[in-house]
Amino acid sequence: MHTIPLSSIRRSQPAGSLQLTALPPLALYIHFPWCVKKCPYCDFNSHAQKDGLPESEYIDALLLDLESCLPLIWGRPVVSIFMGGGTPSLFSASAINTLLEGIRARVKLLPDAEITLEANPGTFEAEKFAGYRAAGVNRLSIGIQSFDDTKLKALGRIHGREEALAAIAIAKQHFDNFNLDIMYALPEQTLDEALADIDTALACGPTHLSAYHLTLEPNTLFHRYPPALPDDDLAADMQDAIEARLAAAGFEHYETSAFARPGRRAFHNLNYWTFGDYLGIGAGAHAKISFPDRIVRQLRYKQPGEYLAQSQSGSTLHNEEVVGIEHLPFEFMLNALRLTGGFDLAIFEERTGQPLASVLPEIERGIRDGLLERNGNWLAPTPTGRRFLNTLLERFLK
Repeated sequence: MHTIPLSSIRRSQPAGSLQLTALPPLALYIHFPWCVKKCPYCDFNSHAQKDGLPESEYIDALLLDLESCLPLIWGRPVVSIFMGGGTPSLFSASAINTLLEGIRARVKLLPDAEITLEANPGTFEAEKFAGYRAAGVNRLSIGIQSFDDTKLKALGRIHGREEALAAIAIAKQHFDNFNLDIMYALPEQTLDEALADIDTALACGPTHLSAYHLTLEPNTLFHRYPPALPDDDLAADMQDAIEARLAAAGFEHYETSAFARPGRRAFHNLNYWTFGDYLGIGAGAHAKISFPDRIVRQLRYKQPGEYLAQSQSGSTLHNEEVVGIEHLPFEFMLNALRLTGGFDLAIFEERTGQPLASVLPEIERGIRDGLLERNGNWLAPTPTGRRFLNTLLERFLK
């Protein structure tokens, strides 16, 4: 690969202009906003299921939402689908099949597209998950969080250890590609307990693991009534030990919280982290869509009832705004610097339409301070940069 010296990066693009020479890959995110109950740590757009699930009405609304956006993405292939929530696995296999058939009828879905569905152990039924596979879902992401009954109770989860193990056994009957979500730095958790969760997860044979540090997010019950959590030093020890244990088991640590067997990286999430495009449909869903001369973001109505009412009335389901050029460097780095192995510098210009010179001072400062390292055209955070990622990212704020 030809290496471009940082000192020779082009500076000729007029300030305030944007011109993309190619559009990035396009993914589809679908949000399902209902859960059996709201977890005390969760700040996602999720709502406890009450008075039944408006299954068919919501599927109809999702397809209308997609249809309304077709002029924005016409002709562009969809490379992956991610059904998140909330708890998508509350929906029946027939509903998911209707949804995926409707998507295929409206967009060009690549034959080998990764199609992921999030599921919680308390919603697993063997027949339902066989139906998901038959509908075209080819990857599961299972929200385990812990295998310790005491910790699960503290997290407000509706499942226990045995339910989690049973759910994974059912998943393995139908899917050869599945992720397990595990959290650490849980209330009163010890280092040995955190590693026990990882060891149990590994014994289940997942192709992918997501290991998240529990954080107290605003507008959550845990933020208002904080539980006793491990201190920062112990949490850092947990992170280091988990990374070492997963590396020894052959997992590649390719993103801040993501670990994969060789060849099993989450393609949909990689598209986010390389500043690809995604259309988001469903209550509260976000979207990022690029055009040759601009990048726009969309936000759907957040409350499920309002989203459904707006859909049934034929009203627009989203607000839209053009991303200011001055914000693009930070938005790009916010994603790309989560990749532990870094990224090709050419991607910055390709995905933002801005010359790399616009962030040259910040890159050079990061290299001097030991937060970034460069190898040819490749830029990556150092181990120190990964540990102090927020500090590094703040430098790209304009």
